[in-house]
Amino acid sequence: MNAAQSSLAGRICLVAGASRGLGRGIARALGEAGATVIVTGRSSEAGPRTDQRSETFEDTAREVEAAGGKGYPYRCDHTNEREVDGLVAWALRRFGRLDCVVDAVWGGNEGYDGERYPDGSGFGTPFWRRPAARLGESFESGVYAQLLLARAVAPAMVQMRSGLVVTVSFDTAGGYLGDVFYDLAKAAMNRLTFAMAQELAPFGVTALAISPGHVLTERVRDAGLADATTESPLYAGRAVAALVADPEVARHAGHVLPVADLARAYGFTDRDGSQPERFIITNQRGGGDVAQG
Repeated sequence: MNAAQSSLAGRICLVAGASRGLGRGIARALGEAGATVIVTGRSSEAGPRTDQRSETFEDTAREVEAAGGKGYPYRCDHTNEREVDGLVAWALRRFGRLDCVVDAVWGGNEGYDGERYPDGSGFGTPFWRRPAARLGESFESGVYAQLLLARAVAPAMVQMRSGLVVTVSFDTAGGYLGDVFYDLAKAAMNRLTFAMAQELAPFGVTALAISPGHVLTERVRDAGLADATTESPLYAGRAVAALVADPEVARHAGHVLPVADLARAYGFTDRDGSQPERFIITNQRGGGDVAQG
């Protein structure tokens, strides 16, 4: 366990979109700190899997257990309001509360092979050459999923007058992210985080976003882009664990927090003991669109 992490034993956390990628790394890090982690996703051992990939949310729950926490798998399509409401209702019946909810849902790169999407376009293809449907997919799996989960958990957190809502996004303050649909989706997610923070703050609930670098996820590895990555999914996970443990986390409300900055503030490292610097998208080819896959 990193020095910046206090024990999260007894904390109830939910990580949405944890079958693989950043969600899996976040769930594992919370388990590493001793938390109870509800792990959700669509890719199940017992049913369909996204893009026919091998990873499942049951695998992630077992990783949480192996890391020292308690893992509870739950199948949920986070773009389906009824399923999201059912998930949160189950969690509250089972555990009585939710201390932290992390939204790592992102389907904007489904079908991407490192070069092309199923529609034939690539990351950074000019917007006038892109099928407009791609924008809808990015918004549905990004900002819409973010809103559904936050809307479902907010009443319980408001009643409890505490709680942390974390969205996994990408900081748009540094400029254009290299792809019109990716840029628009992340900007909307960040603005929703900011707006939710304003409405939740009077009730003691904090909403914020984290901005990881170019992460070595399973999808990135399989796309042949591993050499361009800057960090593992565990780096963002340890950022979330540090935020959950911070009694003054409300000072971050509404902000998009680079994981690299949090590492230096809280003193945690990536799995290899390093502290990677901030990642900045500098070109259109293969940037952030696969960072969360």
